Amino acid sequence: MIPITPPMADNAPTETIVERVRANAKAHPDALALVCGTDRVTWGAFDERINRVSNTLLAMGLTKGDNIAVISANSIAYAELFMGILRAGLCVTPLSSMASPDALQKMLVDCDAKAIFVAEQYLDLVAGFVTNLPLERFAIDFADPDFVDYEGALAQARTDDPMIALEMSDAFNLIYSSGTTGTPKGILHNHLMRAAQMERVSPNGYDDNARTLISTPLYSNTTIVAFLPTLFGGSTVYLMPKFDARQYLEMVEREAITHTMLVPVQYKRIMGVPDFDSFELSSMRIKFSTSAPLRAALKADVLARFPGKLIEYYGLTEGGGVTVLVADENPTKLHTVGQLAPGNDIRLIDVSGAEVPQGEVGEICGRGPTMMAGYFGRDDLTSDYIWRDAEGNVYFRSGDMGSFDEDGFLVLSDRKKDMIISGGLNIYANDLELVLLQDPDVTDAAAIGVPSDAWGETPLGLVVVREGAVRTADDILQKANATLGKSQRLSAVEIRAALPRSTIGKILKKDLRAPYWEKETT
Repeated sequence: MIPITPPMADNAPTETIVERVRANAKAHPDALALVCGTDRVTWGAFDERINRVSNTLLAMGLTKGDNIAVISANSIAYAELFMGILRAGLCVTPLSSMASPDALQKMLVDCDAKAIFVAEQYLDLVAGFVTNLPLERFAIDFADPDFVDYEGALAQARTDDPMIALEMSDAFNLIYSSGTTGTPKGILHNHLMRAAQMERVSPNGYDDNARTLISTPLYSNTTIVAFLPTLFGGSTVYLMPKFDARQYLEMVEREAITHTMLVPVQYKRIMGVPDFDSFELSSMRIKFSTSAPLRAALKADVLARFPGKLIEYYGLTEGGGVTVLVADENPTKLHTVGQLAPGNDIRLIDVSGAEVPQGEVGEICGRGPTMMAGYFGRDDLTSDYIWRDAEGNVYFRSGDMGSFDEDGFLVLSDRKKDMIISGGLNIYANDLELVLLQDPDVTDAAAIGVPSDAWGETPLGLVVVREGAVRTADDILQKANATLGKSQRLSAVEIRAALPRSTIGKILKKDLRAPYWEKETT
């Protein structure tokens, strides 16, 4: 693999997450580690189950770094599998339930997975091909003659800690993109990358009897960056198998939740619960947001009505540059994603790779303590992802466009690939969406480029309107275009019942664009 050396402070991490979890279980075995529904698991019981998972895998003759796949909703079993795979010195490969069967098959073949653990809920996604692959199959919560019974296997496993020695350079997890064409990219993280993230544990209070509510799926890096710090801090993880805004609020109130990680669409749904203000939420200390921009108006609403601090992270699953916005401390910067996190550096470059002047928009390239080891088995893709400064330091190209304001706060413009080029001019979809969302009747919006004989492509607005609204698409178009600059104006607006989103809330613009561009090729 291409050597990637992240910048580390003098106090580079020396303790792996596996070691700290082991120590936490010994220190307070009767404390609560996991909660999911009515299931509550102590640290001592969690530790024993981790050992059983590890020994089950090691008994198969697996070797350090082998990939072990999991496809499941959030559950106690998923949590113990995650940590058990790591304790065995193996690499966790969590599979996206949003991926197609074809993409899932490609992922398993690409990483040469040695085993897969499947929950019944997602059996249909893999049933058509998994029995033809050379891997061991485990059924987490169902019976099937083609699968090993998970509970049965663990019941026969040893309970002692295998004490596998780990190096910081060893593989930790492999997270795949859920692409629908070609072979999805596998993002490989090592133990050093994950250990570096644990510097946030104490400052964020994860080690102070935190009760962290997780409602995004464990296959997502968004979830992992809250799941791991809570376990590292010896606190309690509360898992929701499926997000529901009202049930979320009920759980915060009932369990006195202190920490949570949410994506923007979840914040929107939570704040939209009609009787939100009737819930007792004063236990909440810190709310985090990542994965997509949290709109300034929504941040302001969260700050006004939802107790506790609000912290937004900007970064990539691949790692690199990270910015942090402590929203409650920077009320005039809610349109930004904050300032550089300690030890991080971000440069903005133009299409030629040259750095742009202060205040101008450029592609965001980042470098920091948390950087992936590379794309699994794809040095070519890893190389394409790298930008180097004059000293030869490695930065990761984000594909995002942005600029720094005079105070060093990063303002996002758009995804580079979502930028609309009309008549040779660059139009940032994000700018159009912000204007559309200013309309009181618009509750969700996306701007995409569609084919145009005159301009190559032209911007189209897709909106969801509030219930009971009687506005026409043309009304919304005229209002938006009255605000937009001449070169930005939308060619049309279409009203949709909903916009497609991933399970972590990102609008699937590729899906929105596809029907318009497919017409060009037929």
